[in-house]
Formats: sequence, C-alpha cells, structure tokens
Amino acid sequence: MSKKIVVLGAGTGGTIISNNLRRHLPEDWEITVIDRDDQHIYQPGMLFVAFDIQKPGRLVKSRRKYIMPGINFVIDEIVRVDPDKKEVTTLNHKFSYDFLVISTGCRIAPEENDGLLDAWGKNAFTFYTIPDAELLRNKLKEFDGGKVVLNIAELPFKCPVAPIEFIFMADWYFKQKGIRNKVEIELVTPLQGAFTKPKASAVFTASAKEKNIRITPAFELSSVNGKGKYIESVKGDKVKYDLLVSIPTTLGDKMISDSGIDDGIGYVPTHQNTLKALKHEGVYVIGDATNVPTSKAGSVAHYEADVVVFNIMAEIHGVKPEEIFDGHSTCFIVYSKGTSSVIDFNYKIEPLPGQFPMPKLGPFSLLKETKMNWYGKLGFEWLYWNVLLAGRHLGAPPTLVMAGKEVG
Repeated sequence: MSKKIVVLGAGTGGTIISNNLRRHLPEDWEITVIDRDDQHIYQPGMLFVAFDIQKPGRLVKSRRKYIMPGINFVIDEIVRVDPDKKEVTTLNHKFSYDFLVISTGCRIAPEENDGLLDAWGKNAFTFYTIPDAELLRNKLKEFDGGKVVLNIAELPFKCPVAPIEFIFMADWYFKQKGIRNKVEIELVTPLQGAFTKPKASAVFTASAKEKNIRITPAFELSSVNGKGKYIESVKGDKVKYDLLVSIPTTLGDKMISDSGIDDGIGYVPTHQNTLKALKHEGVYVIGDATNVPTSKAGSVAHYEADVVVFNIMAEIHGVKPEEIFDGHSTCFIVYSKGTSSVIDFNYKIEPLPGQFPMPKLGPFSLLKETKMNWYGKLGFEWLYWNVLLAGRHLGAPPTLVMAGKEVG
C-alpha cells in the first residue's frame, strides 16, 4: 500500500506540519510539500516595513531551508484537488495521497472592492504584501498632514489586530515626525468596535481615545472613490480621506474554489475542533485556508499544527481524530516602536488581563502596553525562524491555559 502525505502550501502551518510528521513517521511514509515559489515571508514584519522599522530583505527566506531532509519539496502551481480520487494536480505533475493537508493561506483581492483599484498606489495603499508595504512606506515618508483612514473592507481578514497596530503605530510615527497635530487618524471597520471580542475592544478603544484616534464601527464598505477621496458604506455614509490604508476583501486560494471544495469565498469548510475537512475523508485544513471562527494569524496555524499532526497520527493508528482545537490565538499588538500589548484567547474565552505565559512570572503582561511585551514581539521573529518552523515544542499546549489570567 502506498503511504503518501501531500501538504499544499509551505507557509507557517504547512512547514511545521511537514517537519513534525517527518519526525514522527517511518521512512516508508512519503511526505511531499508543494508551493508556487521558494519565498517564505515572515508576515508580521510587513507592518514594520511600512513604518520603516524593518528592512524587507530580512523578512524573506528560502522555504527549502526550513523544510527537513526526507521531505520532497516541489515548486509548482497547484491547479486542482480531487478528494474523490485522492489526487492533486499541479501544472507539471499529479500526486496521489492517503492524507492531504491544505495550508494554502489566503490573499487580498482589491479587485473585489468597487473603485479600489482606481485609487490603488495613488491615494489608497495596503501592507499585506512586501511591495505594497514598501509603497506605503514611501507614501508615509512624504505625507505631511491630512486625514489617514484605515478601512477594513469586509470579514474575514488576516490578523484582526493588524488594523489596531496600524493606527497606534501611525500615531507614534507622526509624533516622531513632529506632525501629529496635523494628522487625523480614523479606523473604519465593519466590526461593532475596535476588535472582535468586547473586553479587548474596550481596552483598545480607550487607548485610541487617549491617542486622539477616531473609531467608526459597523461600516460596511460599498465603494472607494479615489477622485473624490472618500469611502462610502452600503447605507450611504461617507468618510473622507487624504490617505487610505485598505485591508481589501480577503479570499482563500483560487485553487480551492476551482476544485469546488470551498465555502463560496475560497475557504475549506473545516471541523472547528478536529480540523478535518467536513466533506472529505483524509483531508485536514490549517491556518488561513480554514473557515473556523478564529483569527487568521500565524500563532493560530502554529497551535493548529500540533492538533493536525496528532489527529493524522491517530488515524494512521486506526484511532478516531480528537476534538482538541479550541480556537487558541496569541497576538502581540504593537503600540509604538518600544511598546506592545499581548492577548491570548480562544473560541469561547475572550482576552483577559494577567501574566503570560507563566502565572505571576510572565514575563509578558496581557492586555497591557509594556516594554517587555515589545521585546517579546521582537524575540518572536527569532523564535519563528529558529524554533517554531522546525516544529520543535516550546512545551506550550495548543489549547488555551487559564493559569495566570484574571477572571472577573
């Protein structure tokens, strides 16, 4: 019997899972990872590129370098998945599988937002790709006053804390430039507040108020008018801007839709606790490719990876996959160059104050802006490249730990 595991996508989730499975499985299991290029990008750094804190070259490394020996890494365009035949078609090959892991991430689609492409690169920018972050960096350098609007086009989008980081960092950046009194900053969001969870939202809203940043909630984008410099909601409300920073519509990989295995917007319907594809045997989904109701963020993919590896190993040994994953997410929220906050939450438990990861010892403070949290954010980049991608354990469970959190 052939024993083959195929992993689609060599980003955070795909790399961790491949390396972990290689460590756990005997050599007669063939592991193949497919991606369209050899560029692994450290995505949290792109916001730093926009504010000229990080050099783009440092964020990109070879995917192959982080994939263990004994794994077949293929650079090719994935065209289609056929879950009935248990087969993946790429431009140049066909791969059969016993288990498939879909870790194809998601992409911004500015073409989905009325009028946005007309303004793109002129007075509308984003930071979700390195070229886009560099364009925004250049624009921010020459910006000498006016109204900066950060708009989230619709849900879901990558990393729910990134918009909050952007507005806080913008406040810091324009203070550094000595022109904060000439700049208005506004977050315009389809959410009911600054964040998805009420307690954290209240904390972020208070910080925004302190920094003289306006938040406009429940704004469903209808169109962008680059000539008139305003965005308009479905209800007809208009928000003027001089510089628009957009988080456009975010979709799953086109290949998922082309294969007919998506939920209508390119994400794979996934069991939120086992991370198995709901409609297909032998298929697991991880990271931004899933439709599970948690953050599309690297920490989530990292926690999910442990669960996917555990459940694939269980199935190989004839045991039913377990409902382990609880939506766990951990995010650093940078307030300025030098301070950051941290949140740790899951499907049911919202971010709470306290110490993380150790009760009393921390060293990080939850829902609090501190210098130590900033060092944590910086240190995480080293950890990402040197420890996490290898699939090494930090001793932290993939599920939320309540120890150290203040309840009530």
